[in-house]
Amino acid sequence: MSQSFPSLVIAADRLEPQGAFAEAQAEFLSPDPGVVKELDALLEAKKIGVVAHFYMDPELQGVLSACSWPHVHISDSLAMADAAIGMVEKGCEQIVVLGVDFMSENARAMLDAAGLNSVPVYRVAADPIGCSLAESAEAKAYGAYLTEARETPRSLHVVYINTSLRTKAKAHALVPTITCTSSNVVATVLQAFAQIPDVQVFFGPDTYMGRNLAELFRSLADMPDETIRALHPAHDQASIRAMLPRFRYFEQGTCIVHHMFGADVARQVREDYPEVFVTAHLEVPGEMFEVALERQREADAGVVGSTSDILGFITRKVGEAAEAGGAKRLRFVLGTEAGMITAIVNGLQDILQGTEVEAEIIFPVASEAIAQDPESPLVVLPGVSGGEGCSTAGGCATCPYMKMNSLDALLSVVRKVGVADDDLAPYEPHKYVELVDGRTAADIGGEPILHMRGFQKQKALPAALVEDVETRHAKRSERELAVR
Repeated sequence: MSQSFPSLVIAADRLEPQGAFAEAQAEFLSPDPGVVKELDALLEAKKIGVVAHFYMDPELQGVLSACSWPHVHISDSLAMADAAIGMVEKGCEQIVVLGVDFMSENARAMLDAAGLNSVPVYRVAADPIGCSLAESAEAKAYGAYLTEARETPRSLHVVYINTSLRTKAKAHALVPTITCTSSNVVATVLQAFAQIPDVQVFFGPDTYMGRNLAELFRSLADMPDETIRALHPAHDQASIRAMLPRFRYFEQGTCIVHHMFGADVARQVREDYPEVFVTAHLEVPGEMFEVALERQREADAGVVGSTSDILGFITRKVGEAAEAGGAKRLRFVLGTEAGMITAIVNGLQDILQGTEVEAEIIFPVASEAIAQDPESPLVVLPGVSGGEGCSTAGGCATCPYMKMNSLDALLSVVRKVGVADDDLAPYEPHKYVELVDGRTAADIGGEPILHMRGFQKQKALPAALVEDVETRHAKRSERELAVR
């Protein structure tokens, strides 16, 4: 018989961890008031804004969430750079980014684009904070993939935001490129096919996301036109079927976190949790994606998307139950990194006030993904000795790269600001000063991000990007003929 996954029951006034892993996640949801007070005072005195990703560890998120300083923002990667700009416009004099390196690079690039070059941006680790997915886009295989796109007329490269600024620059120099996030990738791809006739879309580097997108589009082709138009007004069955052979994805890029939500974990979800809500990030393997998609189609009992989509779905379902009244427990499988639990708890406990409704968040973590520690009062550590929360058997606890952002590291950097500024140079985002087509990598790498921001504001791809897609291949061919 399969062992049940650990879970955390959330009520209006209490938390009930079920299993040792859940205990480890819940331990820091009530932060030390003294630490909160110290951090609050430092941020306010030095006018520091903090932007952080949902995947931070519970201790760090717990403290940040308890701060009264208004310029603390926790979200997915899409909103982090925009939040940083907003903080500076409201008086913050420096920004600390809690995430992997491409997130601080994006924040730096967007501040520069907004004319805020003088505002310092800091990471909290002197060493590089990598990302397995971002690194896959630096490999020769991705270069070959982009070369194929370059040789293809009317090609558009949709690159996942989880890549370095150098990757974005090199890609954009080869083929017209727009960044995307898991929140807007579906809208971006559908808009490209609607707006640019005969466009060829190359998506990367996340293989699972690309495969899941292809499956999502194939499923759309069998849905009624009105359902498709609700997702994008310019599409119907015919247009979706026409775009399918023109959507391609890179096949050698994975996030080590979401990779672990594999077949074994998906099978256990099907067998042990047949009637619960299932959430899945777009980066998870196809098996877990299919479970969530099936539940979504059946009775609005699942969601596939970004971390924000997952949070929004859980919040909506619990809010509906709270409004209906009565005693009820809603159960959700959390198909993404366990660090999401802090945002979920903070969001739900306000909704649950004055109700008897409870929410149970189930962590699909394989037993092999838990490290035993007899000296710990919780018995376990949130991770395993061989992989920081992941195992080859499936399941994932935490991202090792995100966990380089610790509370101690944040406090260390914040204390140095204004006191030992010369010591902060190793904490600045990497400066891409190398030239790509006569421009700095930082400059050209920022353009795909600006294209995404333009799409977000106008709900249409920027005219400059569309023209680039329609003409670049022909212009390059003309130049090459002229040289000959």
